[in-house]
Amino acid sequence: MKKSIFMDKYPVYSVEFAKSEMGVATAKEVIAYFKEKIQNHPVAQFIAVFDHYTHTKNLGGPMMDGLLDAQNIIFCFGQAIPDTKMLAARPRSIGVCEFEDKIVIDFLEAPKEELHKVMEEWTKGLKS
Repeated sequence: MKKSIFMDKYPVYSVEFAKSEMGVATAKEVIAYFKEKIQNHPVAQFIAVFDHYTHTKNLGGPMMDGLLDAQNIIFCFGQAIPDTKMLAARPRSIGVCEFEDKIVIDFLEAPKEELHKVMEEWTKGLKS
């Protein structure tokens, strides 16, 4: 897993897997995998799947070369609301982008390290 900085402020964790090294082959299959992980987690709550690819395509917006699909799975790990600012970090989103030969998964760092590790473990679990 590599860490990159998006817009010089937000820590984004990104991993790229060749489709040949995964047990799934499409963005939709990756989303289904994450949805199962979320539903089986004792705290996480599934919210929605956002089809970012279709949304952008329908708007006529530009997309990077080679992109076949782009989905976000949206969920929340929130167990408490200690202050108003916590809501800015919630809910969580994992972005899944599909290309001909690879899948790229990106997500923002979670405020709680233990929950960030859960998302990392889920992501690493995609590799066969």
